[in-house]
Amino acid sequence: MSQSLTDFSGLIRSARESAVHLELRDEYRVENEVDRFAAWQRGHRLDVDDRASWWRPWLDLVQEVTAKGVAVRRARIVSEPVSEYIAFEHSGTFTNVAAGEEVRWLPRSRASDLLLPGNDYWQFDGRLVQFNIFDGSGNWVRTDQTDDPVITRRCASAFDAVWERAVPHEQFTV
Repeated sequence: MSQSLTDFSGLIRSARESAVHLELRDEYRVENEVDRFAAWQRGHRLDVDDRASWWRPWLDLVQEVTAKGVAVRRARIVSEPVSEYIAFEHSGTFTNVAAGEEVRWLPRSRASDLLLPGNDYWQFDGRLVQFNIFDGSGNWVRTDQTDDPVITRRCASAFDAVWERAVPHEQFTV
């Protein structure tokens, strides 16, 4: 089970200035990526010149919100050496960048002194946080949302600290 893109699209479309995403796991088993990961494991790679084959409708949504001036940033904290799943994510991240996302990677060893939340999250305009709760195998379980000012400030601070240290996608190698 996963949150539908339809449900999530309303949240990201409501952003006026920013939508930031902090990813903390080395593997995910979300429905919309299982087949793409298996194909990647068999040697399939995305064609830079074939935009129609990229993940839709997510990339269309990113293009839509960035076109109206919303900064969409994603930071991934990863173990090194990276897991096979992270290598898969890295190989396709050029599509996120082409759609308008800014993506950075932070080796986990460089995050030891940072205070981070226990779950991945999206934060919209610094005012609403949606935590994504996964089980131990990387399966999506549910989302929890909060607009508690203390929590939203902590999440914004955590993301900013990660972003400052993280390596831009174009410079990060796996």
